[in-house]
Amino acid sequence: MEENGRCVVAVDGPSGSGKSTVSRRLATALDARYLDTGAMYRAVTWAVLRSGVALSDSDAVALVAAGLKLEIGTDPSAPFVQVDGEAVDGPIRGAEVTAAVSAVASVAAVRRQLVAQQRAIIEAAGRIVVEGRDIGTVVAPDASLKVYLTASAEARAQRRSLENAADVAATQADLARRDRIDSSRTVDPLTQAEGAVVLDTTAMGIDEVVARLRELLDARVTA
Repeated sequence: MEENGRCVVAVDGPSGSGKSTVSRRLATALDARYLDTGAMYRAVTWAVLRSGVALSDSDAVALVAAGLKLEIGTDPSAPFVQVDGEAVDGPIRGAEVTAAVSAVASVAAVRRQLVAQQRAIIEAAGRIVVEGRDIGTVVAPDASLKVYLTASAEARAQRRSLENAADVAATQADLARRDRIDSSRTVDPLTQAEGAVVLDTTAMGIDEVVARLRELLDARVTA
């Protein structure tokens, strides 16, 4: 944490590693804001699907994204996502968006647009916990604390299938597909940031993970 009270915690990692729950809990504990950057990519994906443009047409996808008014709430107790004034919190978590979001997030122009918006939100917040795929590497490389959350493929699939009431095997296959796309894309791939603390959450409870992150942050403040 900086002397002026600014504090940015960057939480990266693959789907099912516990990023969202951990990040919201940590933000609440720190009396900070919370930003789910993945929800922003999902919101753009929802709009792209609704527009009918082909996911393979990067220029068309970028045009859809550029024409949107995307709003995202940063209160950890009541986050929200709106596209052109319409609440999309439910629809962006559906199977259709989940299947398409990695393709949309691979479009360079979309990433440039959303990264700029994310940086503006971080700057305005001052104290914030940000989760995503490229926070420590691209969005906030100077974060007070950079964390890479991970877990076994089996644990991640179990968690996500419980959330979505889906088949575990099918969920694990989908997570593996998304991991391949997110880790191999040309622009801002999912990767561990330099200086990030790697935390395997496979055998850890949410409270245990949050407590560990608070310890890590406190250590940086007193160092």
